[in-house]
Amino acid sequence: MSGAYAEGPTSNSFVVNDRAPDGMHARSQIRADVGPDFGAVRGAGDLGSVVGALLTYGLIVAVLMLIVSATTWAIASSSGSWHTAQKAKLGCLVAIGGAALTGAALTWANWLLDIGPHL
Repeated sequence: MSGAYAEGPTSNSFVVNDRAPDGMHARSQIRADVGPDFGAVRGAGDLGSVVGALLTYGLIVAVLMLIVSATTWAIASSSGSWHTAQKAKLGCLVAIGGAALTGAALTWANWLLDIGPHL
C-alpha cells in the first residue's frame, strides 16, 4: 500500500509505506495533516489596485456605450427608424446593466479583500 491514502479518523493522512522498519504500521507513525496556509498569500494591496483599475475601465466603457446608444436612440426615433431605435434602447439597457454589475463587482471584490486577512 505504498503511497496510498489511509482510511481512518483523519481522511487527509498519507501513508508512505505499509510497514515501518520496526514492524509497526506506518499509519501509527506518520500523520501529515494538510491544510491551507493563509499567511503565504501576499499582494492583496496590489490585487486591489489591479481590480480597481479594471473596474474603472469597465465603468468608462459602460458610460461611453450608454452615450452612444442614447444618441442613436434619439436620432433613430426622430427619423422614424423604429427598428434601430428599438436596438438602441436595448443598448441603453445593456449599458446600464453593465454599469450596475461592474459596481457590484467592485463592492464584492472589496468585501473579499477585506475578509481575506480575517480567515
